[in-house]
Amino acid sequence: MGAIKNWISLQDEYDCYYSIVDLHAITVPQVPKDLRKNTLEVLAIYLACGLDSEKSTIFIQSHVPAHAELTWVLNTISYMGQLSRMTQFKEKSKKSEENLNAGLFTYPVLMAADILLYQTELVPVGEDQKQHLELARDLAERFNNKYSPTFQVPEPLIKKEGARIMSLQNPESKMSKSDENENGYILILDKPEAIRRKIKRAVTDSIGEVKYNDEQLGIKNLINIYSVFSGDTIEEIVNRYEGIGYGKFKEDLAEVVVEGLRPIQERYNELINDKDYLEKVYREGAEKASYIANKTLRRVYRKVGFIQR
Repeated sequence: MGAIKNWISLQDEYDCYYSIVDLHAITVPQVPKDLRKNTLEVLAIYLACGLDSEKSTIFIQSHVPAHAELTWVLNTISYMGQLSRMTQFKEKSKKSEENLNAGLFTYPVLMAADILLYQTELVPVGEDQKQHLELARDLAERFNNKYSPTFQVPEPLIKKEGARIMSLQNPESKMSKSDENENGYILILDKPEAIRRKIKRAVTDSIGEVKYNDEQLGIKNLINIYSVFSGDTIEEIVNRYEGIGYGKFKEDLAEVVVEGLRPIQERYNELINDKDYLEKVYREGAEKASYIANKTLRRVYRKVGFIQR
């Protein structure tokens, strides 16, 4: 709701690049066969949700080596202090002290490379990713000042409505699939019975009224979800459930989510079984992405003083 739904509409307005970031994925331990399976699943989900390979460039990150190559150059102008202050690094390092690897520390630099390679003007981000985009902007300006104008300095594109969906169990924290409590999040491929169970168990409050305010964060979050899936305004939803308890509201919300995800899940099941088509999409995507990325990388290599082949 905060990302992919927004991406669909962007395809009709902009020249978009969407990548499945398997290089980022290995900053935490992965089972190789599962990583390959998950990568294809994400691609199928993107397509099932409505990303169009004819309108956008959709590719697997590791298929474009320029991402890793530019990261190395950007590492040399990245400051340790700035990276150590990254909020997500501090949070993740607390959760996985036994896996505190260099990739986890420098992955915001790889994220910057992901952006800067394509001379990106706008980056659709949630509030929690603005810090990483600021790093990308800093690195672009730092490189441009040191060598000469090379990178477009990107701007954030933040969609306010539905941009930050919170945990069903802790409405003060962002909904995340890495949440230890599986009742805190809903996955695109969750079965209808799982969706109904999770929404039924969602944390609310003792007030008992469907109102949209910061004193009722749980209900506010559920209303946001309802609004994004149904297309109804916040006001329409609140008025509809005036004087009606949370039970009926949650029941209706569950069905809105189940029905909203149904066509996506059906399309996903078709796509995940068509490996030839998925391969066609990611091969053509990598070819298109590589053309632009390598143009930028050649400029960077020339400016830092590398001898061109």
